Amino acid sequence: MKIVAAYLLAVLGGNSSPSAKDLKDILGSVGAEIDEERIELLLSNVKGKDVTELIASGREKLASVPSGGGAVVAAAAVGGGGGGADAPAAAESKKEEKVEEKEESDDDMGFSLFD
Repeated sequence: MKIVAAYLLAVLGGNSSPSAKDLKDILGSVGAEIDEERIELLLSNVKGKDVTELIASGREKLASVPSGGGAVVAAAAVGGGGGGADAPAAAESKKEEKVEEKEESDDDMGFSLFD
């Protein structure tokens, strides 16, 4: 990940095609370990490709990866999702909100924690 970060820093700094030396300089400036094999692997995979296109492609791939309970909500926010799968999740979140509201309303009625 640090090699990808160094690559992106170089690109953001105006170098549209960073070399292995550029990445080594960036990593060395912060005292990070330099893995030449991984640097070469990254450079060979991104050679001739536009960074913005790589990021967009990566976002598309990550959108399809399940990531626990929030995956359905994240997919719905992006505009994807399986249609029917969103409804139970929405109903479940509404139930949770109602339970929380009920608990809060009990506090408003003057109930004490020590009764």
